[in-house]
Amino acid sequence: MKAIVITEAGGPEVLKLMNRPDAVCTDEEVLIEVKAAGVNRPDVFQRKGNYPAPKGVVPDIPGLEVAGQIVAVGAAVSRWQIGDEVCALVAGGGYATLVSAHADLCLPVPNGITYAEAAILPETIYTVWDNVFRRGALKHGEHLLVHGGTGGIGSTAIQLAKACGARVSTTAGSAEKCLFCKELGADIAINYKEEDFAERLKGEGVNVILDSIGGSYFEKNIDILTADGRLVYINAMQGKQVSLDIVSMMQKRLQITGSTLRSREVAFKAQLTREIQEFIWPLIGDTFKPQLYKKIPLADAAESHRLMENGDLLGKLVLTI
Repeated sequence: MKAIVITEAGGPEVLKLMNRPDAVCTDEEVLIEVKAAGVNRPDVFQRKGNYPAPKGVVPDIPGLEVAGQIVAVGAAVSRWQIGDEVCALVAGGGYATLVSAHADLCLPVPNGITYAEAAILPETIYTVWDNVFRRGALKHGEHLLVHGGTGGIGSTAIQLAKACGARVSTTAGSAEKCLFCKELGADIAINYKEEDFAERLKGEGVNVILDSIGGSYFEKNIDILTADGRLVYINAMQGKQVSLDIVSMMQKRLQITGSTLRSREVAFKAQLTREIQEFIWPLIGDTFKPQLYKKIPLADAAESHRLMENGDLLGKLVLTI
């Protein structure tokens, strides 16, 4: 099979298209002929040497989500058949022409959705479902703040929160990005380069905040959360060390939590898969639309990482085969 390999820790240029032995599936897995693979920020961290693959996962082929056609099924798999079109969450190895995926972490490609669009669904939807709706417990009528509304996580969170009847605010880095967020359904879009989001949202009654920034945003998040608010972290790009006013947290009865997905056990991810198919899959193509920014050939994976690091994206990038 062809695969994009991280030849050493470094810049995008270390990603090379190479021949590798074909992936094979275990009894509980399916083998997918990949048509498209989503590009995510954790792929960039892995390329830099800062996010190693979990034990048992191919260590030097990035890629956490794919879409394609099943070409082999394990002996214990009954749900899927050869020829089925699926998208899947994988713990690595997605930047390749073949990848194995646990059968319980596959979902059918939604009707009317291309392989390229399907490939950008799993990583972001699993992350948003777990962190906004399970950990953050966002409810109809509540107010969600999403930091960074134009990426894969942000564009997904905005749409799904609006679909559940929430009010949504978001931060973004330009007027164009703010307009994109508003078009997705955001009620308030704040250009953080020109305006302090904490000043703008003071008194707005924010119930849930989804943050990937950390650093100086932490205290501002605490300040604007309403009583019984929930602060959920999925990254800390600006810094992981923060200062917490414990009394303020106690007085407002705040909950502070966060998670990573890649290293979680299969049983946990399988439960998410079942919930997502029941509650989110019926929305796709209707109140939720995949935000595909650009398709890039697999051989040009380095270019996708350059674009990711430049940050000028309105949606997600996908590698196509």
